Amino acid sequence: MLALKYLLVILGIGLFGSSGALVAYDIYLSSQLRRLLRRRRAKTPEEVAGESVGAAAGEAAPLGEGMRDDSNAEPSARGPEFNRPLRPVRWGLAQRLAAAGVLPFLLAYSIAVVPDGFAGVRVSQIWGARPGTLYPGVHLIAPLVDSVELYDTREQVYTTAASSATANRPAPLGGALAATAGATASAQPEVLTVQAREGLNIGLAVSVRYRLDPQRLNYIHANLPRAVGDEVVAPTVATIYRQLAPNYVTREIFATKREELRLSASNAITSRLASDGIIVREVLLRDLKLPEEYAQGLEGLLLKEQENERLGTETEIKQKQVKIAELEAEAQKSRDVKQAEAQAQVRVLQAKAESDSMQYTLPLKQKQIEQSKLEAQARKEATLQNAEAAAQAKIIDSKAELERQKNLSDAEANRIRVTAAADAERMKFEAAVLKSNPMLIQKIIAERLSDKLQIMMVPIDGKNFFANDVLRSAFSSASASASAEDPEDGTPVAAAQKRSGRRP
Repeated sequence: MLALKYLLVILGIGLFGSSGALVAYDIYLSSQLRRLLRRRRAKTPEEVAGESVGAAAGEAAPLGEGMRDDSNAEPSARGPEFNRPLRPVRWGLAQRLAAAGVLPFLLAYSIAVVPDGFAGVRVSQIWGARPGTLYPGVHLIAPLVDSVELYDTREQVYTTAASSATANRPAPLGGALAATAGATASAQPEVLTVQAREGLNIGLAVSVRYRLDPQRLNYIHANLPRAVGDEVVAPTVATIYRQLAPNYVTREIFATKREELRLSASNAITSRLASDGIIVREVLLRDLKLPEEYAQGLEGLLLKEQENERLGTETEIKQKQVKIAELEAEAQKSRDVKQAEAQAQVRVLQAKAESDSMQYTLPLKQKQIEQSKLEAQARKEATLQNAEAAAQAKIIDSKAELERQKNLSDAEANRIRVTAAADAERMKFEAAVLKSNPMLIQKIIAERLSDKLQIMMVPIDGKNFFANDVLRSAFSSASASASAEDPEDGTPVAAAQKRSGRRP
C-alpha cells in the first residue's frame, strides 16, 4: 500500500506539472508570434508583400479567435497578416489536468499506514481526536480533514541512577515516538534521591518497564503531553518513592524492608499510571546509595552484629555439644546397666548349665584322670628305656673314639717314620749332587729363602761376598753329616729332626 500511495503522489505531481508546462508552452508561443509581428511592422510595404507569399505557405497552425493585436500601429499601415488573431493559451486543458492531478493527491492522503510496534489515533480538524485505535496495517481516512498521530506501543524503560557517578551512560527516557520525527529521545538517567525517616538522603536506582495502552490512545493524545516518559512517568515515580521512603528508617530500606518498599511503590505507580492509559509491567529497585558516613558506620555496626551473631552461634553450638555429651553419657550409662544385667543373666544361665552338665561330666572326668595316670606311667617307662639305650650308645661311642685315636696315633707314627726316611734319602741324594756339583748350593738357598729374600746374581769369585762363607760352612756341614749317617741304626730320622730344627 505504501507503493500505491507513493505512486498516486507521483501521478498527481505529474499531472500538475503537465498543466503548468502546457500553459507555459502556450505563453511562449504567443510571445514568439508577437515578437515576429513587431519585426515585420518595421519593414516597407513592398518587402511585406514579397514575404506574405512565403509566410502564407509556411504557416502551419491557424490562429484562434478572440485575440486582437494590441500594437499601436494604424490599421492602414498594417498588412494583411496583422488582421489575423494570435494563438490562444489553452487554459481549459490546463485546468482539467490540474483537476485530474488533485484526485491522486486526495487518494494518496486518504491512505494511512501504521508500522509494526506503533498504533495510531485519528485526529480530525473538525471534531478533534476520534475514538478508536488504528493498529498496524493500512487504514482509509478523510483526506485534508483527518490525520493520523502515531504512538510507540512497545515496552519502554524509564531508568534512574543512584548517584551522579553512575549517571554518565545514556539511557532512554521512555517517551512516545513520533512517526514523522522518527528519532528516539534519550538522555542520561536522572538521579533519584529520597529521604528516610532520619532525614538521610538515599540514592535509588529504579527501572520501570511500561507501555502505552493502545485502547486509550485518544485519551493520551487529548490529555497527556507528547513526551510521556519524561513528563508523566518520571515525576510519578519520583513522587511516589519520595512519599513512601519517610515511612522507613534507613536500615529498613537498605536491608529488611527493601522488597516491601519496592512492592508498595510498584503498586502505587501501577495504579497511578493506569489511570492515564499507561500499563506498568514491572518496577525494579536495582541499587541503593547510602551517605558515605552512614555507610561506614553501618559497615562497622554490621561487623559487630555479625561478630555478636557468631559468638551467639558458637555459644549455642557449645550448649548443644554439652547437651549431646550429657545425653551420650546417659545413653552409655543405660547401655552399661543393660549390658551388666545381661552379663549377670548370662552367668546365671551358664552356672545353671554347668551344674546340670556336671552330673554327666564327673564320670567322664574320672575316666580322663585314670587315662592320664596310665599315660604318665607309660611315658615314665619309655623315658627309662630311652635313657638306658642312650647310655649304652655313649659307651659304644667312647670305645669307638679310643680305637679311632689309637689308629690315628699309629698312622701318624708310621707317617713320621716314612717321612723321615724319605727326607734322609732326599738329603743323601742332595749331598751327593752338591758334592758332585757345588754350584747348586746357591739354587737351594734361593729356593729355601725365596719367600723372604730377593735373588741377586753375583760372580762366584767375589772376595767380599758373604755367599763364600755360607757355601763353605754348608759344604763342611754336609760332609760331616754324610760321614756321621748310619742307615741301619736309624740315624736318618735324627738327622731329619735336626734339619727340621734348623729350618727358618
